[in-house]
Amino acid sequence: MRDLLPAAVAVVVAEPPDWEGALLPEEQAGLGDRAVTSRRREFTAGRVCARRAISALGRSPVAVPTAANRAPVWPSGVVGAITHTRGYCAAAVAPADEIRSVGLDAEQHKPLSPGVVQAICLPEEEALFPRLPSGVSWPTVVFSAKETIYKVWHPIVGTWLDFHDATVTLDPATGRFTARIAPARVAAATVHAPPATVSGRFAVDGGLVRTAAVLLPA
Repeated sequence: MRDLLPAAVAVVVAEPPDWEGALLPEEQAGLGDRAVTSRRREFTAGRVCARRAISALGRSPVAVPTAANRAPVWPSGVVGAITHTRGYCAAAVAPADEIRSVGLDAEQHKPLSPGVVQAICLPEEEALFPRLPSGVSWPTVVFSAKETIYKVWHPIVGTWLDFHDATVTLDPATGRFTARIAPARVAAATVHAPPATVSGRFAVDGGLVRTAAVLLPA
């Protein structure tokens, strides 16, 4: 993820010891006692990476508990996001006075079923896929981009975004994407300067689709 985010963002990708690390007591509550082994490993790696990233900002690493909506609770003055998929986990954090919000996502690079594509992609997005270079599951890239967009949107606005609430345009030549948020969603936001567009970067390599984006202070 380091290649997709600006220098102001501290990025940590899980190393083998991180998957077997320890949770702090405040973090354990977000996992629960009945989590299966794979869920426990992913959650633990995410929190270990998050604490390492906070430390990379020059701050004391602290617990990253879980809010009622399942989102990470970052320390005051810090914004961040966590992602994990099979065999991969990363966290990104930044000073809140330099970065308003940050999002990132990683997915397995594999085709999506037609039903899933329809649930995620708007007709105008699907219409562009045949024009894009072959060999890439472009619906998966759009899916990952929309996951990243939500992680940028929600901490600021506090509301959900449906997959069809963002229209994603991909530029394979530059590895960039731009999303236009549905005007009705922007108009309904009660915060100052809700994001009407979110721009980010994507990469498809190593069997993964990775996406990331930041929003600068308004």
